[in-house]
Amino acid sequence: MTDKNTDLIRGLREQSPKAQRMALERYGSYVFAQVARLVPGVENAEELYQDVFVKVFKNIKMYDEQKSSFRTWISRIAYNEAVTWLRHKRPTMIYFEDRQEKGDSSREWAEELTDAEVEETLGHPNGETVQLIRAALKHLPPDERAIITMFYYEEMSLKEIAFVTESIPTTVASKLSRTRKKICKIIKMLQS
Repeated sequence: MTDKNTDLIRGLREQSPKAQRMALERYGSYVFAQVARLVPGVENAEELYQDVFVKVFKNIKMYDEQKSSFRTWISRIAYNEAVTWLRHKRPTMIYFEDRQEKGDSSREWAEELTDAEVEETLGHPNGETVQLIRAALKHLPPDERAIITMFYYEEMSLKEIAFVTESIPTTVASKLSRTRKKICKIIKMLQS
C-alpha cells in the first residue's frame, strides 16, 4: 500500500473530515462510474454513490489491506450496493437468456459460439461494434454486466473481481467467458 493510502486510511479510521474529502476526491469519480454503468439514471447513480461512501466511512475499520487494495475494497462495496439496489428497487426485467428452448429452431442466434467467433466480434471493436456492445450490456443481468464492466472498463484482474463478487478467480473466468459469448449472441440478434 502506498504511503498516501496509508495516511488516507489512518485519517478515515480517525473519522477525519479532511481524509473523507480526500477519499471522495481520489475515488469518487471511479465509484460513480462503476455504479452508473450498473444502474439506470444519473439520480440513482448519485444516490448509490453517496450510499457507498457512507458505508466506506462507517466500515473503514473492517478494511484489511492484506486481503485487497483499498480501491478493490471500495469496488466491493459499490458492487454490492448496486446489485442490492437492482434487486430491490428496479422493476423486474426479462434479460436475454442464453439457453435454447427444446424444439425452438427459430432461435438460430442462440447456438453455441466458438471462442474464435467471440474474439472476432469483441477483439478489436470498431465504432459500430462498441455501440452494439453497449446496447447488449443492457440485456444482461446485473451480475454479468458488473463482471464485464469491471474487467473491460475498470481493467480489474480476475482476482480483484473475485474479491469484489465474493467468488473465486476460476468462477469469474468461466462467467466472463460465458458472458462474452452471450454478448456476441445479443449483438447478432440486434443486427438481424
